[in-house]
Amino acid sequence: MPRKRVLHPEEQELWRVVARTAKPLHVQKANLAPSVSPSLEPPKITEPKPPMADTSRLRGVKLGAAAKMSSAAQFAPSIGQNLANAPLRMDAKTHGKMTRGKLVPEARIDLHGMTLDQAHPALNGFILRAHGAGMRLVLVITGKGGKPRADHGPIPQHTGVLRKQVPNWLHQAPLAPLILQVTEAHVSHGGGGALYVYLSRR
Repeated sequence: MPRKRVLHPEEQELWRVVARTAKPLHVQKANLAPSVSPSLEPPKITEPKPPMADTSRLRGVKLGAAAKMSSAAQFAPSIGQNLANAPLRMDAKTHGKMTRGKLVPEARIDLHGMTLDQAHPALNGFILRAHGAGMRLVLVITGKGGKPRADHGPIPQHTGVLRKQVPNWLHQAPLAPLILQVTEAHVSHGGGGALYVYLSRR
């Protein structure tokens, strides 16, 4: 094993001078790294929070609860009531006999089971022929629409459509000028599933 050499006093003094001017290696590496100014850092972008939904109207509402029908819908007049409330355009005595089922219709047409496209021209032709023949009271059977029918099409079919639509057709051209009164038939002639149509004179 080699002997360690002992430095002379002047060599030790030289070493101390050199040591004072030396800088640690890790500090130099740290100084070589580029400094980043805080002002050059990209600004932080905060996403705006979506507005809170107004749930004040949903208070007290339970999922799965049945919807309540509005009072206007609950007490909306039926088709028969609308027809009964229509202005009287025929003789009052004859109207009373008709609504009590005392008058016998001179002709009838059964639209029950037809589509709207089939029923509309059939009704027009029937009323025009009856008026041309001088008839006064005819019966139009629409059906009550209470029993659901098999539905195999892509568009759902609503029951009772004819019962709702036929009174509208009777109050439109070309039939409206030929008709004095439309009322719900007496139970002996079909009740809510049929309509009396009282025609004007030729």
